[in-house]
Amino acid sequence: METDLGGSVALVTGASGGIGYATALELARRGADVAVHYLSNEKGAKEAAGAIAGLGRASGVFRADVSVHGEVRALVEAVIARFSRVDVLVNNAGDLVERRPLLEMSEALWRRVIDVNLSSTFFVTQAVAPGMVERKRGTIVNMSSVAAHHGGGPGAFAYAAAKGGVISLTKGMAKDLAPHGVRVNCVSPGLIGETGFHPRHTSPEVFAAAEKSVPLGRAGTPEEVARVIAFLAGPESAYLTGETIEINGGMLMR
Repeated sequence: METDLGGSVALVTGASGGIGYATALELARRGADVAVHYLSNEKGAKEAAGAIAGLGRASGVFRADVSVHGEVRALVEAVIARFSRVDVLVNNAGDLVERRPLLEMSEALWRRVIDVNLSSTFFVTQAVAPGMVERKRGTIVNMSSVAAHHGGGPGAFAYAAAKGGVISLTKGMAKDLAPHGVRVNCVSPGLIGETGFHPRHTSPEVFAAAEKSVPLGRAGTPEEVARVIAFLAGPESAYLTGETIEINGGMLMR
């Protein structure tokens, strides 16, 4: 078992399923205690916490809407009360919310998509970072998407814009926090199967066609993304900050 994160405390948002769930377990395998955040899937969050305990690490389950500033503050306070600090933050929570063409997009839906994917990353980081700055160490990993590079599929332009913003936000955060010993990086997954995302937003036919278009000929898995996140969270990436790593089976090759 890897132990490169031994003694660390991690907070993973959106950890009740998919990439977040896989990431929480991967960090635990590498020695971290993990705070499991969720919004609506309490069962999945508790299952993640149980699996983490089975790996011999401490865990806890915490509910919050990370698009709401006040709830984020309460979330981080609760995590720190339980674990005393956060050494690793993974801003995984996010969602396409709803597909809607440009001319049919309401202001309320636009703001919801931006808040769920971009504002949440800012809110959670701003709440966690002071402790990292005080200790002169910490790692933050944000979650973008291949959609940031091509504008998204039908009706997903707002999601693509938010995820593009996450890439820029990562660079800005990295610049601000580097003098304090805190690193900020980002992952940008492509087509990932075995999550709740595509069943909600993509038909099986469209997903199958997209899978065939991937140069490696398949969708990725949450575990493959989780291993890259764990790399960015750990000491092997100690000279890496402000970067976005693409995990897409070659989808962006020119």
